[in-house]
Amino acid sequence: MMRRAFPGLLLAGLLTVAAAAPPAAAEELGRLFFTPERRAALDRQRQLNIREAQPVIEGATLSVSGVVQRSSGKTTAWVNNTPQDESSEGAVRVQVDRANPASATVAAGEESPARLKVGEAINRATRETTSGVGEGRISVKRESAKNK
Repeated sequence: MMRRAFPGLLLAGLLTVAAAAPPAAAEELGRLFFTPERRAALDRQRQLNIREAQPVIEGATLSVSGVVQRSSGKTTAWVNNTPQDESSEGAVRVQVDRANPASATVAAGEESPARLKVGEAINRATRETTSGVGEGRISVKRESAKNK
């Protein structure tokens, strides 16, 4: 005759074995995405308040693809997928709306400023604004399994 083990007894046994096992060496995760040398250089720049020269934005359009507002109050906007600090006086000037951080005023060189929401783009010649979402819809066209 086969007896069924009580589930709580089995769980208690597993917990006892797990508690008896030596703990794995806890490693600090640290920062990701950069080599140790690049992280050290970035830390030095941050400590000395050194800013890298921001590149010139080229192309027929200006687009705002993202905005990050830090707890310190500093803001970075991605214009044509290039990070631009709000305080910089480079080729592109960015002023993020504090009341609505999803929009920013962007000006390249001597061009007149344009107010753009994240995801929008403006044609620098015609000043026509377009949305990254199109007509308010996002559609995904997937290749069917039959076509593969």
